[in-house]
Amino acid sequence: MKETRYENGMKRLKEIDGAGGEAVIRSLEDISPDLGKFIVEFAFGDIYTRKEMSMQERELITITSLLTLGGCEPQLEVHINGALNVGIPPQKVIETFLQCIPYTGFPRVLNAVFTAKKIFAERGY
Repeated sequence: MKETRYENGMKRLKEIDGAGGEAVIRSLEDISPDLGKFIVEFAFGDIYTRKEMSMQERELITITSLLTLGGCEPQLEVHINGALNVGIPPQKVIETFLQCIPYTGFPRVLNAVFTAKKIFAERGY
């Protein structure tokens, strides 16, 4: 039997974000379960399962996008963890952020670096 978009998405979400990603989806159950469903089905079931890019490439793009948006530190925490989970070393996360300075400026890069520092400390890096 073919897996549903939701099942594919949950599998990918667990692979990347582990308990953190699942916690985000659970936290939406009482306020906006459809939002959780959309995240799982679309972002992780449709986009993250495409074959054209590696999981490392996807996570680097995601953390860069979240940095660029600014104000997304909770989501950045989840995806910095995801980047580490798929094998991106901490120094590459920081270098990715440094590359954003000319385009987004120091404040957003500082916020991202301090978010990474917190995650690295929690994970013992």
